[in-house]
Amino acid sequence: MRAYLLKRAAMTVLVMVLVTVFLSLLVQIVPGDPAKTLLGFRAKPKYVERVRSAMDLDKPVWVQVRNFLWKVLHGDLGTDVFTNRSINDLVGRALPHTLILAWTSMTLAVLIGIPLGVHSAAHPDSWADRITAIFSISFITTPTFVVALFLLLIFAVQLKILPAIGAGKEGDVVDYIRHLILPSIALALSWVGYLARLIRTSLLEVLNETYIRAAMAAGLSRRLILYKYALKNAFIPTVAILGIGLGSLMGGAVFIEVIFSRPGMGTLIYDAVMQRNYPIVRAGVLVVAFLFVVANLLADLAYTYLDPRIQLGKGQR
Repeated sequence: MRAYLLKRAAMTVLVMVLVTVFLSLLVQIVPGDPAKTLLGFRAKPKYVERVRSAMDLDKPVWVQVRNFLWKVLHGDLGTDVFTNRSINDLVGRALPHTLILAWTSMTLAVLIGIPLGVHSAAHPDSWADRITAIFSISFITTPTFVVALFLLLIFAVQLKILPAIGAGKEGDVVDYIRHLILPSIALALSWVGYLARLIRTSLLEVLNETYIRAAMAAGLSRRLILYKYALKNAFIPTVAILGIGLGSLMGGAVFIEVIFSRPGMGTLIYDAVMQRNYPIVRAGVLVVAFLFVVANLLADLAYTYLDPRIQLGKGQR
């Protein structure tokens, strides 16, 4: 187990180093002068040079990469060229909102999608199974931003029972939760459908296994077999997907936070892109990429724990 953990940790570190190097080179790939784009083409040369120096653009490419990588390894994401504020502070204020939104959405998807999938597998080809299939496919194929706009129109504009934008009054937990309802539902619905279909397929496959049929032949109740023996094995592929799903929810939060004007990483990155504020864009994407990699690492470790057939630390032959 220790060897496997070390291997996975090394892979995670390598991926993050490569992502960091790529983001530091991104400014070289984008056409034009980032400093002139940031300030406008009518800016005086002395101000352009000042911004270029602040962004390390006056140094060779390898020096830019080295400096950015060195700062990241020491926990320094850089400085906002507009306000001269630490990007660590900006990310620290925005990140909790995005994490809460992504975690709430995933929790809703699990609490709704998994029971729907289990019920469909327990009653295949029933009317409930067919209705669940219709809604699941509809949720999967509908873009998240479309769902968000419909929820806004229905519950915020027409019915006026939930707030439309913002994150609520600072320090007011009840108001924060009210502002969280619509964004989390909009972000969770596609994963509700996906998890329902995945659990149904996995559970039906497990129910056809020999040991399950033997348990049924031995006289064990179908409910006991379903929830105690079959469901655990059906969860294995779901756990692997949840890590990817949490990373996808982080990416989807960008659109949701912009639509609902929530103060999260999505709004931070979007505003930085609109302002051509490259240091914040680079730092924001790096943080989201790090969370995505960590989520996949945790899902992989949970996957190996649930499936003892995987030989930890040994290569496949």
